[in-house]
Amino acid sequence: MHSAIVGFIFGIVWLYQQSTLPNKAVLSGIAILSFFFLCLSFFPQFTRRLPLAAPVSRAIAGFAFGIVWASILAFQVLNQNLPEAMENRDMVLTGTVTSLPQLSEDGVRFRFAVEKAVYENRPVTIPDKIMLSWNNGHAPFVGKQARNVLPGQKWQFNVRLKRPHGNANPGGFDYELWLFEQGIRATGYVSNDARLPYQNDLIEPFVFSPANMIDLIRYRLRDRIYRALPECEYAGVIVALVIGDQNAISQSDWEVFNRTGISHLVAISGLHITLVSGLFAGLASALWRRSFFTKRQLPLLLPAQKAAAVAGAFMALVYVALAGFGIPAKRTLCMIAIVALALWRGQLTRFSHILLSAAGIVLFFDPVALMKPGFWLSFGAVACILYATAGRTQRIDEKATGFVRLRHNFASAARTQWAVTVGLVPLTMLFFGRISVIGPVANAIAIPVVSLFVTPLALLGSILPSPLTGMVLKPVHAVVRLLAVFLEWLGTFPFAVWSAPAPSFYLIVFAMAGTLWMLAPKGWPLRYVGALCWFPLFLSVPTHPGYGEAHINVFDVGQGSAVFIETQKHRLLFDTGPLYLPKSDAADRTILPYLQSRGIGKLDAIIVSHGDNDHSGGLLTLTREIPVSEIHSSMQPDSLLVRVLPKHRPCLAGQRWEWEGIRFEILYPDSDDYLDKPNKTNNLSCVLKVSNAKYSLLLTGDIESGEERELVSRHGNELQSDILIVPHHGSKTSSSWPFLFSVKPRIAVFQAGYLNRYRHPHVQVTDRYDLIETTGYRTDRDGAILFWMGDTLEEKNYRTIRKRFWHTPRNAGRISGNAP
Repeated sequence: MHSAIVGFIFGIVWLYQQSTLPNKAVLSGIAILSFFFLCLSFFPQFTRRLPLAAPVSRAIAGFAFGIVWASILAFQVLNQNLPEAMENRDMVLTGTVTSLPQLSEDGVRFRFAVEKAVYENRPVTIPDKIMLSWNNGHAPFVGKQARNVLPGQKWQFNVRLKRPHGNANPGGFDYELWLFEQGIRATGYVSNDARLPYQNDLIEPFVFSPANMIDLIRYRLRDRIYRALPECEYAGVIVALVIGDQNAISQSDWEVFNRTGISHLVAISGLHITLVSGLFAGLASALWRRSFFTKRQLPLLLPAQKAAAVAGAFMALVYVALAGFGIPAKRTLCMIAIVALALWRGQLTRFSHILLSAAGIVLFFDPVALMKPGFWLSFGAVACILYATAGRTQRIDEKATGFVRLRHNFASAARTQWAVTVGLVPLTMLFFGRISVIGPVANAIAIPVVSLFVTPLALLGSILPSPLTGMVLKPVHAVVRLLAVFLEWLGTFPFAVWSAPAPSFYLIVFAMAGTLWMLAPKGWPLRYVGALCWFPLFLSVPTHPGYGEAHINVFDVGQGSAVFIETQKHRLLFDTGPLYLPKSDAADRTILPYLQSRGIGKLDAIIVSHGDNDHSGGLLTLTREIPVSEIHSSMQPDSLLVRVLPKHRPCLAGQRWEWEGIRFEILYPDSDDYLDKPNKTNNLSCVLKVSNAKYSLLLTGDIESGEERELVSRHGNELQSDILIVPHHGSKTSSSWPFLFSVKPRIAVFQAGYLNRYRHPHVQVTDRYDLIETTGYRTDRDGAILFWMGDTLEEKNYRTIRKRFWHTPRNAGRISGNAP
């Protein structure tokens, strides 16, 4: 049945590339097809004549079943969507906290199972599973209460909800896919408006269920670790190793771990689970053989090998539950359970069959898992080890000396590390666009330190009585800190990481073929020639516009602005998006992933229209992560950002330059404007016009009607542009009629957040653009907007070109002339 499992996997892969799910009639036909081919595979007269008939038929049956099964599970989730009419309404919800609450500096975030929903004193139907945030900004005088949210508690909350929504950008994280995988069909926040008739109240301290009990245990363990390691820099790493919660690890630490290729260790990985399960199984076997030092003679009732298999599988289940059932953890649990079952039945099976069966089981219960890099990297690593070592493992003589045994173990570990490092190169390039060259060295040190010392002692320390917890965890933290210092030093080498643009599917297939050639058994001709298949992967360079052409990406950054402009040899970023949280901004969430996917390692210029957070929030992150040749802005010289920025210059009207046939001109503000409006950041927004021989783009920041009148009086018809980034996100204080008559835009782009509190764009403004028959795009509805400006003007929106069935349909809004 292994061919059926392979078909099942590829059926799910096919489905998750579709923009819509098959309807019920089509699914019924596919189900009948699956049953037909499954029966055909057992028909003797058919299978005897054609040797491959049975496996091919089962693969087709599995492929069809994968489509049907994944579609059924997807329909169950999507049918729970929040009705559009209930978005942004004040509701009262009663339910239970069903996850490990994630604390931040401004509040707490948690999953909530809804039992009852009331809107305007009448019951309403909303999704069973939602995600809530209780921010101090929404509840300033209950900040401490918000931090006391515990798993299993039953609460009554005043909330406002919205349908699943995430920013949609090339190279960016698909937040809507993550919500879909979690079964969450609405997100929102807890409100503490005193005018509401009900208040947020704790109804019951704990509602028992196995899942709630597991989450509460995880919460207590996390709390014990943080109490034992107060103000310790790497306490979050120890928490990740014990319960799989990685949220406390800083972005800078993740960058170090990624650059050195050891990020797989900073989690509950398959290696850790296997180690703990094996140790527990060995201990259980030893105690069982000794009948727990009694005279019962337990091995006569049950062989010690079977008892050890059960104990190891049980311990793996416990550890995986603590890990939150991540993909590597589930893969390892399935494999351990299959091995334990085989030992119990006395039927040993091939390890490749175990791996394939584990993949099938994981996807049966969680089809969306294959959309995660972790699925492919986890199973791919094990597959590489099997392929590279099958039939090549040499047994060591029982009489060998300790030195010989040590050399044998070292050589075996080196071969395994080589197989994983080489085997995962194509997949790593596909998912991340870069490879840690220094990774093998870092892993050679980090794997034994983390697996053999840090993880076992971290687990032990987290469950010891309170005085002993700190005594064990503090030395563990010291080791982690020393390891982090060593990794940071390794990551500073210029050759530590090799980056390249995201490769095409065909390049990946070609590189995988070369990888299989390299890992082939000894005696295979010219094995190292397989490395030549990697050259197209590594030597690919970013695509660039031609002379006189510009590629423009208007990012979807929520309520904020960021526009990337690329010419043949230069790259400019206008605005850097908002700062979302103290440690999260548009640069690390959107802009840097896009640049990395394109293989772009530096910027020639950044223009920050003004100093408001929604336009400058990502500036510090960008200047810290990549080289920037020069920075222009209208911020005052004494502002904090300007004082810490390198090569800063003020925007001044009349500044002009040209890059490969693309002209750039700053139209506003001039020197007098800085004197007249020193404290009005919106009114000092830099205005930039970008044009080639035929088309032009106007970027306006947050100027308002007064500045628009000044621009019209100073430049008149020179303002005419084919593309207009709408001033101030569509505020009613901007987009005045004289300005629109001067610009005469063919296309208008509104950069605004979904259901933002300012209600941008304002209906009066969208009506104006409708009246002058402007094609309108909105980033909250359409995602990132991509333009190609050359001899022709082409435009696309990212939600159309990357539409998938789990993406929430967006209302067309009031802007006519929607994207094709």
